Amino acid sequence: MSELAERVQQDLVTAINNDDLVLPTLPEVALQIRKAAEDPEISVSTLSKVIGRDAALSARLIKVVNSPLLRATHEVTDLHTAITRLGINYSSNLAIGLVMEQIFNARSDVVEQKMREVWRKSLEIAGISYALCRTYTRLKPDQAALGGLVHQIGVLPILTYAEDHYELLSDPVSLNHVIDQIHPLIGEKLLKVWDFPDLLVQVPQLYLDLKRQSARVDYVDLVQVASLYCHKDTDHPLARVDVLSVPAFGKLGVDIDNKAMCTELEESRSMFY
Repeated sequence: MSELAERVQQDLVTAINNDDLVLPTLPEVALQIRKAAEDPEISVSTLSKVIGRDAALSARLIKVVNSPLLRATHEVTDLHTAITRLGINYSSNLAIGLVMEQIFNARSDVVEQKMREVWRKSLEIAGISYALCRTYTRLKPDQAALGGLVHQIGVLPILTYAEDHYELLSDPVSLNHVIDQIHPLIGEKLLKVWDFPDLLVQVPQLYLDLKRQSARVDYVDLVQVASLYCHKDTDHPLARVDVLSVPAFGKLGVDIDNKAMCTELEESRSMFY
């Protein structure tokens, strides 16, 4: 590890431990959706009004309902019907996850490009996590998707930090090293601050532990398998992993030679775009 990467890593870890690191806040619309969804009596119409304040988000939810994976019999063209189809909890979780794109704002082109890459990959992994969850588990697909959307959320504060420290920004090798080393720690911290459920808070820290054994299938397993699937046939280090040696694959019972399943996973990649 370079001297720069080591110094930055120490600085960031100290800042995290002392609560000095500036963490992004959830977008206002996400907070409004969460607050609305906490009301057990909430109606579809009320939630539609809250989500409907964000036109881009409304369009995304309608697109999700019409995706090949959900295969609606008739095309859904309005938000009220979309929320009725998905259900209130489901719609809320997906909306909160998708609206996070608003946090991915950068001042420099280098960071902007990096943020876009992280978000694009998170969307793909969210779609695959969703499909795996539906096919192989009894867990909640909306939570699986949310896990995929936030598994690399800890990269954001590091990139924001890099924008203020040109020597790190101009050294991509050191920047990538710092990201790889500490984004899981920051991701966990961030999700705790945002009051995410513990089942998801642990995803950033654990999804790269490829020898992890858990008593039963959980959202970490789903995001881990989705991440390995998503990086296959690329030059990413995860592409070199022997998936048959990863306990999560065995637990889920995923058959990587099953063509129908691979077709479904490929379709699910773009589910949340």
